[in-house]
Amino acid sequence: MIPFSRPCAAALAVLVLAACQPAGAPELPARADFSAEIVDLKGKPGPPKGPEGACWQSDIRPAVIETVTDQILISPGIRDEAGKITTPAVFSSEARQRIIQDRGTVWFRSPCPEQMTPEFIATLQRALKARGLYLQPLTGSMDGPTRAALRRWQQSRGLDSDHLSLAAARELGLIAAGRGSF
Repeated sequence: MIPFSRPCAAALAVLVLAACQPAGAPELPARADFSAEIVDLKGKPGPPKGPEGACWQSDIRPAVIETVTDQILISPGIRDEAGKITTPAVFSSEARQRIIQDRGTVWFRSPCPEQMTPEFIATLQRALKARGLYLQPLTGSMDGPTRAALRRWQQSRGLDSDHLSLAAARELGLIAAGRGSF
């Protein structure tokens, strides 16, 4: 039997363990796109018809307005025979706005009101705190800081709302992913 030194045995153990690891780093789950959950009824009263027992939440989608500013020539510049400007041109700024998207109500599925217990909301606050979005003490109430943190998190996923969506509750691990009756 050939004797192994401790450093040699340690190096061999590292090589054996390294060979057991998968080839690449594990893939992170894709970030959910909550905008696919939004239902726009185009001004019709809601909530949308959906699965029996489903709860819906509405929110206002703000109008998107574009401001365009044009420079209008009032009088052209005047040059002498050498090409030097003797009188500069005079311009006027004219701004106008146009609506790109009208304000409206959007709907999305949400946990039902009876699910929004203080314990559930404290769990939501913990989940947002773990992501660095909620920095306050856990209160179990849907207060301003909780709503602001929730809006920031959902907004990064395509839903600009401070109301908890069912998709967000699922992604945060607050409810089971396969359950559709909330």
